[in-house]
Amino acid sequence: MSVPAPVPHLKRSLRRFDIMAMGVAAVISFDVIGQIAAGGGQAIAWIAVLAVAFLLPYALIFAETGAAFPQEGGPYVWVEVAFGRLPAALTTLFYWVTNPVWLGGSLVFLAAEAWNDFVSPLGSGTFADYVFKLVFIWAAILTAVISLRRGKWITTAGAGAKVLALAFFTVTAVAYGIQHGFRGLEQAAFSPTAAGFLTLVPVLLFAYVGFEAPNAAGDEMHDPQHDVPVAIGRTGAIATCCYLLPVAAILSAAPPGRVTGIGGFMDAAELVFGIYGSWRGPLLTCTAVLFAVALLTQGSAWMIVADRMQAMAAADGGFFTGALGAFHPRLGTPVRMNLVSGVTATAFMVAAMNVAHGNAAAVFGVVLSVAITTLLLSYLALVPALLALRLRHREVPRPYEVPFGTRGFTVATLLVYAWILLGSWATLFPGTLEAAVGVPYRFRTAWGVSRLTFETFTLGTVGLLLAVGLAGYLTQHLRTRSHDDRHQTRPAG
Repeated sequence: MSVPAPVPHLKRSLRRFDIMAMGVAAVISFDVIGQIAAGGGQAIAWIAVLAVAFLLPYALIFAETGAAFPQEGGPYVWVEVAFGRLPAALTTLFYWVTNPVWLGGSLVFLAAEAWNDFVSPLGSGTFADYVFKLVFIWAAILTAVISLRRGKWITTAGAGAKVLALAFFTVTAVAYGIQHGFRGLEQAAFSPTAAGFLTLVPVLLFAYVGFEAPNAAGDEMHDPQHDVPVAIGRTGAIATCCYLLPVAAILSAAPPGRVTGIGGFMDAAELVFGIYGSWRGPLLTCTAVLFAVALLTQGSAWMIVADRMQAMAAADGGFFTGALGAFHPRLGTPVRMNLVSGVTATAFMVAAMNVAHGNAAAVFGVVLSVAITTLLLSYLALVPALLALRLRHREVPRPYEVPFGTRGFTVATLLVYAWILLGSWATLFPGTLEAAVGVPYRFRTAWGVSRLTFETFTLGTVGLLLAVGLAGYLTQHLRTRSHDDRHQTRPAG
């Protein structure tokens, strides 16, 4: 078995708690809580169903693989060893680009909306709006640029802020319900439906994936063989609670129809914080600041890991030039790839604002869908790679194993892959599965833009990524072959 060469200058700074905190910072997505709650009472049912039918097997197979193959680059190395450099390069590109798209799209728009409503007016498309979004994006990039020994504490603080805000909101919502009655839950429809299933599955899959992300810094962990499985298990339990409880709290307080994707959490907070009387305004402001900080560190946590994956792909000959794979000798971070992510996020933010003509809600929905699409598509090769590694490299020590051995691993992988296929299709071509089962679907009502605009933005992004990925791979391949040819034809002596 051949793996990419190790990176020099890296220092082991991640312990079990750090891996768990980074997973919490990355996986628990504030931006999708409102989107999930907008699905109504049945969202609670589907959160529970996917926690058992998807999250559990997903966590099991990635825990085993992450402990057995702890090299820097994580998922890139797994796909490269299983299927070769080109599939690994394309998989990593889709995995990586999700994060600048997400940072420059839904995360920054959600943070700006909360800041505008509860901290300081920004307006829409104004100079202040652009400044806020640029500062947000580049602050997240700067967090990824600094050494992991220091940067991990920023993402840990963000994870703490996220859990604190969610816990405080949930307790307040319960107090509000005791005082005013749980009218939201009384009016919510909890019975699962086909329409709710097809709407919520892609968002819930997006919310649940990512526990393997810290493995991108595998060579910077003290004891990945033993820490990764435990950290993934704890992160999964925390994530399930941090989705289930706040969504139930939002539904208990907010009447049906009031919850929206972009404003769901803060709108519900504005309602339930009324029990604090004159303290309502200051508490909302503090919560909005925590909300924005948590979103920023969520983006930076993904940048820390995804940029390492893409840098390893570049260093291994899978993306344009090996220079993009260089790690800074003192910081131990892929600074050039960090800067590429910042430029990409900035460009996507500007493009998204112009596509939706400043409509923040439309931008949020469409960009979140693009991020979900690119991330889920990256798992189309990543998940089968785990099974290939299990079957072809039985000689590799596995400190943790999925129950029932290879048979259990295979069943878990097939179950996870079925969910990924369903989610990928539903988010790439929304409304088509609904039409197939006879469920009414109004596209413009659901997305705020026409199907033509949506598909142009989504399919255009996917097509552009495939072109960029192939160009990056072929550029490196041709350069390497040309170098080898010159070396072979050079006169001896």
